[in-house]
Amino acid sequence: MNNITQSTYMKNLSRLIILMLLVKSSALTAQGTYSYQPVIEARAADIIYADQLMFKDLNKNGKLDIYEDWRQPVDNRIDDLIGQMTLKEKVGFLLINTLNAEAYGKVSENGVRYIEDEKMTRFIFRNTVVENPERSGGGGGFGGGQVSPYEAAQFTNSVQEIAENTRLGIPVVFKSNARNHVAYDARAGINVESGAFSSWPKEAGLAATQDIELVAEFANVMRTEWTSIGLRSMYGYMADLATEPRWYRIHETFTEDSEWAAEIVSTLVKNLQGESLNSKSVALTLKHFPGGGPQEGGGDPHFDYGKNQVYPAGMFDYHVAPFKAAIEAGVSSIMPYYGIPVGQQYLPNDVGMAFSKGIVTGLLRNELGFKGYVNSDTGIIGSRAWGLEDKTNEEQIVIAVEAGTDVLSGFSDNKMILDLVEEGKISESRVEQSVRRQLTEQFKLGLFENPYVDPDRAAYILGNPSFQRKAETAQRKSIVLLQNNMNLPLPMPENNDSLVFYTMGVDTTIFNKRSWPGIKAIAGDYDSKNGQMPAIGADVDYAVIRINVLNTGGRFGGAIPEELDFLAFSDMVGSKSWYIYPSLADIKHVMSTIGADNTILSIDFRNPYVLDQKSGFLDSGAILATFGVRSEAVMDIIMGKFMPSGKLPFALPKSREAVINQDSDAPGYPEEDTLFPFGFGLTYE
Repeated sequence: MNNITQSTYMKNLSRLIILMLLVKSSALTAQGTYSYQPVIEARAADIIYADQLMFKDLNKNGKLDIYEDWRQPVDNRIDDLIGQMTLKEKVGFLLINTLNAEAYGKVSENGVRYIEDEKMTRFIFRNTVVENPERSGGGGGFGGGQVSPYEAAQFTNSVQEIAENTRLGIPVVFKSNARNHVAYDARAGINVESGAFSSWPKEAGLAATQDIELVAEFANVMRTEWTSIGLRSMYGYMADLATEPRWYRIHETFTEDSEWAAEIVSTLVKNLQGESLNSKSVALTLKHFPGGGPQEGGGDPHFDYGKNQVYPAGMFDYHVAPFKAAIEAGVSSIMPYYGIPVGQQYLPNDVGMAFSKGIVTGLLRNELGFKGYVNSDTGIIGSRAWGLEDKTNEEQIVIAVEAGTDVLSGFSDNKMILDLVEEGKISESRVEQSVRRQLTEQFKLGLFENPYVDPDRAAYILGNPSFQRKAETAQRKSIVLLQNNMNLPLPMPENNDSLVFYTMGVDTTIFNKRSWPGIKAIAGDYDSKNGQMPAIGADVDYAVIRINVLNTGGRFGGAIPEELDFLAFSDMVGSKSWYIYPSLADIKHVMSTIGADNTILSIDFRNPYVLDQKSGFLDSGAILATFGVRSEAVMDIIMGKFMPSGKLPFALPKSREAVINQDSDAPGYPEEDTLFPFGFGLTYE
């Protein structure tokens, strides 16, 4: 190699090494302090070229402002942008509300108003995303209608383009509730059906796998799917603990064990957000600080009868611990709960968490060192301002903001807050504090450079068979074998033999696959109002019954106050707010006809139900505990295609009295009141 060639080679090698170091460092450096040219996409703003680099002219003034310069530190960009904002634009950052796509992914007039008139930059997306949307039913109300992945991506792009066309071109952040789980009773404001997204077991099911690497894998799949349609933030996950078995939202918690919950939520933060927020992150709004779950009598604080959080065992810190772990992991945002922290040292302790300066500022910020923004739960202004019901909306806003709450969820009245600032009841500097905290997230997410997504990519990312295969493995790993008196697994039929199942609640179409030779299923499901149970023939070998329990307590679910204690299956019969499918009578009929020892029960535990003696469930040949799985996962366990390995994420009580007598803030029950303890789970020898 001659000297010139060697010199050129060394220069190119040096450049390559520098480039590689820059690329490597970019993965560790927060967005907004780029040391390389990021992808720039503009639709309403022009592109500015400076120093042979590209930038967006977001304020349309023909020059490169500091906040438009991705080479600048985030704090410098924020200072410059806040300096250009009007008071009304600043106030817009205190607002977040639902903004769903209309049919075919169109933006509503309300969406335009939110951005152009109310100056909002944050929205909650609730539409169910499915491969083949149903077009009937109009806009779908609070939860929105169905849209396809392509349409969802087109919708978020359209909203971002409207935002880019505003005076300062500030991009928006779309949030969503959980939507990657097998959910039988998804409710807007709580969770969303998985639809086209990969369908994993619910939160307790992930915990039941006892596999933290699987949790990390789940988070990475979820992040890829969410970002493909423009979802960059989440109302979740819940770090609340499953210590009060009557609480309706147990089905969104991971576990009763504080240490295990802390490990799970910190893993989710690190894999959904990354080590620091970046252009591929989904930012989390962890909820419900300082730990929902210890609800007085098991009532949910969406309702007046559930507004008190109580700590009879003195375990307040036990519930805070998962939040502390998430803060240490760098969680971007935290949501306080509606509940009142009865008897706690953080004052005031007679108002909802979002109104308590002792909770939000004293505990969360000063003691735990949280630096992100505080996003209230939906509807605290007005209908759920517990302890402040006698105050006006304006007074409630002032108290919440002064307590340390930065964003008021479900609220979109800019003028009301603007008037409070202009009247001196809220200082402009306090508003700017909230703006600064939220802009930090938006800059780090890379939204100022490119908030747009590729709808074609979204269409093939969602429903990706590779992702769903991982989710189905997780479903199987989440199933807990509670009882096995019939020596499962059952042997698969050989040669010309057959095996006949009488099923209820099972998707019998799975047996049409070649992987189930010799299996015959007789579906025992029927419309109880208009039909009768199909006959059980003498050729039936076994019964497989999948049992689900639902509540009819309005949008947010739960039992009515006088039936909160009804966790025993026999107590649910004839109640007003509990619904068992199949009915207990039908389950008993099948067990008596086929034989209890030939009956396999698969129970989906949305709450820690009581398998009481009167129900007869403990007489069955086998019992599986599930937490959101498909029928094929259940059958794979029964037939030994997958060995059971799940462990209970929360203990199961022995009786109704055990439920009533337990301390709402303490995990589990006394040994004599425990049917199956936390961590219990059988396997096959």
